[in-house]
Amino acid sequence: MTQGAGQGPEVERTATLRDFRVPAYVHETGPYAHSTHSGEITPLVDEAYPEGYTPTQRDLPVINRGDTVQVQVDPASLPAPQPVDGPGPLFVVGDVHGYLDELVAALQEKGLIDAAANWCAGTARLWFLGDFTDRGPDGIGVIDLVMRLSAEAAAAGGYCKALMGNHELLLLGAKRFGDTPVNSGAGTATFQAAWLLNGGQKTDMDRLQDHHLQWMSRLDAMEEVDGHLLVHSDTTAYLDYGDSIEAVNDTVRETLTRNDADEVWDLFRKFTKRFSFRDEGGADHVRSLLDTYGGTRIVHGHSPIPYLKGEVGSEESEDSGGPLVEGPHVYAERLAIAMDGGVTMAGKLLVQQLPLDI
Repeated sequence: MTQGAGQGPEVERTATLRDFRVPAYVHETGPYAHSTHSGEITPLVDEAYPEGYTPTQRDLPVINRGDTVQVQVDPASLPAPQPVDGPGPLFVVGDVHGYLDELVAALQEKGLIDAAANWCAGTARLWFLGDFTDRGPDGIGVIDLVMRLSAEAAAAGGYCKALMGNHELLLLGAKRFGDTPVNSGAGTATFQAAWLLNGGQKTDMDRLQDHHLQWMSRLDAMEEVDGHLLVHSDTTAYLDYGDSIEAVNDTVRETLTRNDADEVWDLFRKFTKRFSFRDEGGADHVRSLLDTYGGTRIVHGHSPIPYLKGEVGSEESEDSGGPLVEGPHVYAERLAIAMDGGVTMAGKLLVQQLPLDI
C-alpha cells in the first residue's frame, strides 16, 4: 500500500516552508478577522455565532507547499509484539492539515519514528487530535502514515491513536453527500461547497479510498488519558452528545452510521465551533467538560495558538516573520492546553510529551 512518509532521512521541502509572511492586520471587520491571499477580509469562526450560523467561510490562510514523497510499506514486515512492563511516555500531536513533511520531521525530532519514518518509540503512546486533511498538500499521505504507525506501534507494545476532527467530518460529508443540499439554518449549503471553502484538496479526494473512509468514520471524538481529557475542538458542544466519554463516542459513530446529511452537517457545525475556553468564563467551560467526562486538564487542537494568544489580528509588522509558536499554549487558569501551532499559517506543527512540566 502506498504510504505518505519520507523515503529516507531527508524529507523534501519547498522554498515556502518558512518564507511566508503574515500580512499586517489593520482595522478588521470583526475581532477575529484575517486577510486572505487575495487581500479579502473574512472573519474567523468564533464561538459567538449569529442565528443560523453555517461554517462555510474559509477561516485560516492556506499555503500550498507542493507535492510530497511516498514510500511503499509492507505490512508483513511488522515486528512481532513485544512484552511490556507498563505504559510508555504519552505524546500528543496538533492539527496536521496535510503537511506530511512537517509531521515526519516533528515525529523524528521527538524520537518517535526513525529516518525511514518507521515507528521506533517502543511502548510510547501517541495521540493525534484530529484534522489530518485539507489546506495542506497531502492529507491522504498523512492518514496513510498514521494508519501504518498504528500497526507498527501496537506491534512494539505501544500505540498510535487518533481523534475525530471537524475536517474529518467535512471530508466524509463531501465524499458521501457531495452537492446534496443540507439544512444549514442560513439558506442552502452543501458539504462539497464547505469542503472547498475550507481548504479541500482535489488530490486528496482523488486518492480517497474506502479504507480511509472506514478509518475516519470510526474515530473517537474524545478520550481521557493520564488525567488529560483529549478532544479536537475547544468547544462545549461535546456536552450535546452524551454525559460520558463512551456515550459521546457512540453517539458520533451512530450519527455517521445513519448517513443522514442534515445530522452529519449539524455534527460538523458543532465541532467547528471554537474559543469556548479563551475569554471570560472560559475556565468554567473547561471545568464543565472535566466534571462531566473526567480528567484534570483538557488538551485540544482546532484553534491556532496565534489566534488564542491574540498575536494574529494585532497590528504587527510585516517584517515580523509570521507568528512565533514555540510550544503548546496553556490558558484558562492553566486548565487547557492548546496544541494547534498554526502549521497552515507558517506556524509550527506541534508534537508534545505530556504531562507538561508547569
